[in-house]
Amino acid sequence: MKILLDECVDQRFRRDLVGHDVATVQESGWAGKKNGELLALAAKTYQVFITVDRNLYFQQNFSAFSIAVLVLVARTNRLADLRPLAKDVLSELPLLKPGQVSLIPKKSS
Repeated sequence: MKILLDECVDQRFRRDLVGHDVATVQESGWAGKKNGELLALAAKTYQVFITVDRNLYFQQNFSAFSIAVLVLVARTNRLADLRPLAKDVLSELPLLKPGQVSLIPKKSS
């Protein structure tokens, strides 16, 4: 799966997403792009966008984009706080559909 990591996600997190083609916003040349523009650009190349920006969840109409979004809910965006979420990310990836947003970890019902 082709995955794009947001600027706010430690790029070393890509090592934990084994078996996937992971790039960063910076590598794609999109650093500084606003969320809506970034998602539109990313949707042309990537299947999943991973961020820690919880505000994104409230700011965008995700059904307008043909890319799935994973929002990592961690104490900080430091690798030590993100790494424990990798297993949940890997489990969620095959279930995602374009235009869908999911929070990791999943909230208990």
